[in-house]
This record gives sequence, C-alpha cells and structure tokens, in this order.
Amino acid sequence: MTFNVLLQYLLPHRALSRVVYWATRWTFSPWKNFLIGQIVRHYDVDMSQALQPDALAYQHFNAFFTRKLRPDARQADADPATVISPADGRISQAGPIVDGRIFQAKGQSYTAAELLGEEAAAAPYRNGRFATVYLSPRDYHRVHMPLKGTLKETVHVPGRIFSVAPFAVEAIPRLFARNERLVCHFEGEHGPFAVVMVGAILVSSVATVWDGLVIPPYAPSIRRKSFAGQDITLARFAEMARFNMGSTVILLLPEGMAELDALAPQQAVKVGQRLGMLGQD
Repeated sequence: MTFNVLLQYLLPHRALSRVVYWATRWTFSPWKNFLIGQIVRHYDVDMSQALQPDALAYQHFNAFFTRKLRPDARQADADPATVISPADGRISQAGPIVDGRIFQAKGQSYTAAELLGEEAAAAPYRNGRFATVYLSPRDYHRVHMPLKGTLKETVHVPGRIFSVAPFAVEAIPRLFARNERLVCHFEGEHGPFAVVMVGAILVSSVATVWDGLVIPPYAPSIRRKSFAGQDITLARFAEMARFNMGSTVILLLPEGMAELDALAPQQAVKVGQRLGMLGQD
C-alpha cells in the first residue's frame, strides 16, 4: 500500500470536508483569488467557455468551481435515440454489468445493490450497462440528464469520503460503493435509469436543481425521499445537479435499454456527447 493510499484510510474525511466547505465559500478576495489562481494554473482551466470568463470575478472559490458555461459551449448529440454523457470528465470504466457486479479497476468490482443501497432497486440493472465518469478539478462540474426522465426517488447513502482520483480507484476496494453518495432514480421513456453522484474527499457536497443543497449534511443512515406524484420531469441534456468540488458520476441503465459505444478508460468526454444508443441491447 502506497503512502497516498494509506492516507486515504487515516485522514478524518468529514472533518476535513467541513473545513474545506467553509474555506471555499470565504469571500475574502486575497484568499479566494489565491485558490482560484492555483486551480486555473495547475490544471490549465479553459475559462473561455465560461459564461463569466474572468476567473477572479467570482464571489468565492465555489462559485468559480461550479461556474456556468456559455449556452453554445456544449451541445447534445443531435440524435434523440442516443444516451449522452451526463458530465465533462474522463471515462473511468464503462460496459456491461455482469450478474449485478460493476467493474471498478484492476480486478476491483462492487455490486449494484451496494452502490444503490438496496437489493430491490438494483434488480433492473443486474445485467444492464454502466458508465463511470471522473471529474477532475479542471472540469465543468454541473451534471446533466443523459436521457429524459421523471424523478421518482433520491437515496442519500452515507459512507466514507475517499478520493476518487485514479490512484485511489485502483487501490481501494469497492470505493464507489463506500463513499457518501446521492442516488437519483428516474423513469424514462424506455424504462428506469439511475444517476449516482459519488462524493469525494475535500468536499463531498452535492446540490440538485429540485432540492438545492443535499450533501452536506452528511447522513448517519440511509435517507430516502420520494418524488412520486410531483411530476419533476427533466429533458435530456437539462442540468440536474452539481458537485461542489470534484467527484464521479455513475450512470446505470437496465438490461435491454441500450448498448454503449466502445468507451475506453481515461477517454475524455463532454456533457452531451454520445455514449451509446437506445434499443440496441
């Protein structure tokens, strides 16, 4: 076990995340400008696509981090029968779910039931398809709908807040099924699908367009919230949520809904980019 991986087990995840949550919202100009400048330079962030291209004009670091893009910066694939990427980032893994197991990396896997927090919810995905997208600090951090869907339920699953950087994903067993996460269950025109917002160290914070800030507070136990009868329907490509700091999005599709394209690990993707086709499984 490397020193970086050992630290993931030893660090006080939630305490650190609370400190960073506060620090990234401090409006003191020298502080927020220092943080923003560090990220822009270190990760070569392209601000030309942002609605506000002046990185230092943002009120605080988190406002910069969750910045909106220009309306023409991203476009959905023109074919309405395609499944599109919910996020900018890189493909961590993608492909078939085999007998309920989802591949993580280098021999690591976890079950759909572990990820979703219950066996019953995982049943439609037993032999379905999945795509895991890793968002680095340089990426656009708003998450969009891969398909049109009506929100049925969210499930806030408590857990650790390990890093989701590639080194951690390769070394920490069942990482995505252990981290704090928000599971969003939708019913689409071709069946159910789930979008899982997986938290990460230094700040596991998620906000949705329908509920605002959901994480934090961190959950002491599984929290379910039903949206049945509320008719919250989001169009394909519509914004659905955002990460306040980086993390990972996992898309689950049931058996028979779609076939994914040949998506290679570490392949760069953008919101709206084609991931696969409906009705091809």
